[in-house]
Amino acid sequence: MKLEGEQVLCRFYLTNVDRVGPQPTYEAIVETARHERLAGATVLKGHMGFSLGGRILTEQAWTVSNALPVIVEVVDSEARIARLLKAVAPRVHRGMVTLERAHVLYYRGIAAPGAPVSMDAPSDVALHAPQEVAPMQIPEEGVLLRIFIGESDVDSRTGRPLYEALVHRAREMHLAGATVLRGPMGFGKHSRLHTSKLLELSRDLPIVIEIVDAENKIQSFLPVVDESVQEGLVTMEKVRVLKYTAKAPHDA
Repeated sequence: MKLEGEQVLCRFYLTNVDRVGPQPTYEAIVETARHERLAGATVLKGHMGFSLGGRILTEQAWTVSNALPVIVEVVDSEARIARLLKAVAPRVHRGMVTLERAHVLYYRGIAAPGAPVSMDAPSDVALHAPQEVAPMQIPEEGVLLRIFIGESDVDSRTGRPLYEALVHRAREMHLAGATVLRGPMGFGKHSRLHTSKLLELSRDLPIVIEIVDAENKIQSFLPVVDESVQEGLVTMEKVRVLKYTAKAPHDA
């Protein structure tokens, strides 16, 4: 099956300890997306970051229950994404959601008999987020900043890993949140191939730092990035930002 056209990429920024009752929130979102027959969903676990409240989240080898950033990505039509947001909103009480246009080159899948997988036709209207969906704030224009570096890159000022230094600087400057994603394979400007090996102790894996905030706050952070990143890639793109604002139930 091949489907082309402009669709919507929806990202939920959460942590792995967020819950809907006894169930992790990211699992509930994926199950809801499946129940609503969306095209698919992907969960990405962060290596480090900080939450909307400013709490630093970092992976610790000695525990399996520490909080880490999690991103759930869903691509589908604007109407189906709006339906997903309405379905999950009553049960999700913390986190942030971004919406952006995504041009789908192709979508292939094996459908069950009598239940074909499909996307709605691409919309020609501007991207809208459902403002009536409680408990979200009215959507705002924002910017997604992505910083592509290597795991072994070091901050010259502090001697810390560069991704760690950038996350701390973003927190000090009161940006909304940051997520560090580690890639299992990749290559950079000099075409050196980096890959994760089971017995390899010294690694230089790809790292992506994602930060979402208002454009003026992202612009104020760019001089820090320019000063700190000696080798890497930085991208910016417009997104629509929604935040969950309701207090979580006591049993959540």
